[in-house]
Amino acid sequence: MTDSLRKQLIQWADTYNDPLYFKEDPVAFPRRFNELYLRGEASREDVEVAAVFAAHFAWGRRAMIVRDCNRLFDAMDWKPYDYVMKGSWRCDPVSIHRTVKWTDVADICSRLRKVFAERGTLEALGTDGLRTEVFGQKMDAKAPNKKINMMRRWMVRRDGKVDMGLWKDTDPSDLLIPLDVHVYDEAVALGLTKRKQKDITTVREITDVFRDIFPGDPCKGDFALRPHAALALDGGPSRQGQASTVVQIEGSTLRILREGPIPASRIAAVAGRQPPAPPCCTPP
Repeated sequence: MTDSLRKQLIQWADTYNDPLYFKEDPVAFPRRFNELYLRGEASREDVEVAAVFAAHFAWGRRAMIVRDCNRLFDAMDWKPYDYVMKGSWRCDPVSIHRTVKWTDVADICSRLRKVFAERGTLEALGTDGLRTEVFGQKMDAKAPNKKINMMRRWMVRRDGKVDMGLWKDTDPSDLLIPLDVHVYDEAVALGLTKRKQKDITTVREITDVFRDIFPGDPCKGDFALRPHAALALDGGPSRQGQASTVVQIEGSTLRILREGPIPASRIAAVAGRQPPAPPCCTPP
């Protein structure tokens, strides 16, 4: 890795590790309950339940994710832990978010109630336990576990910015990058991995890059890899085989490193910075 790329990744991470960019994002829901928890108006378990469902819904356009999370928590009367433990869950084959149905929500609630009754917290489950005991998925040694690693990042990292640091018994150095197609595209474009598979080996390879840059806190690097995903996902997911726009911040301007289906002008508008002059800001 060149020194300039290293400095750029640090700059991106420092820039986007800021709640300003995550007001309309899945993490906003557990953050809301965490603020209530710190004021004594919600429980730690409320934050955990909110994190589970926000992570479970975190695929697709951000506007849709936020809309459907609001619908879910409205149905829970904004008391997610009470909703889980009471056992009177809506359970019909109607979509709540994309392919996720209310029956799926009820199944997760059932498993959550069992875990809370037996353990009191989700933290001790770790990645494998969350996968099998909460999300009800079979073990898969190759799975990237994006939503689980995302949730764990939210709950463990403790720099007091975007992530909440509620789980104190987990070391941030043990976290793994949440790998989705957007993060993978950026990692490939920047030369952080050459692997074709979006699997756990690729997750660990990318995480190891950031473990060297951010000792003890590798998932801070997640903010360096998803500026377009965090800021401009409403522009649509990357098309297969065509990665999204990557930009470099230079003072108040943006310089395009690579163009894709999300226009640099959209990223610039959301970031509040000056977009590059045409024709650079128009994707081919």
